[in-house]
Amino acid sequence: MYAQVIDDDVGHTLVSACDLEAELRTARNGKKKTEVAELVGQVLARRALDRGISAVVFDRGGFKYHGRVKALAEAARKTGLTF
Repeated sequence: MYAQVIDDDVGHTLVSACDLEAELRTARNGKKKTEVAELVGQVLARRALDRGISAVVFDRGGFKYHGRVKALAEAARKTGLTF
């Protein structure tokens, strides 16, 4: 699962997170897909907050707001990111 915070005005990715990164690769072992999505949401929110980004617009890219998409969004909110 991939997630990004993008500045639409200039088209640059400000922050990103992926479950294939070394930081998350070991943490995702043995977890269900929705649990992995929660980890990605937490990491994305922490990275955004570290860069001074506290509010974003959530674009689910046409996917329904349930399952992994919902888990990622709710984990990012709980970590401190505002949608």
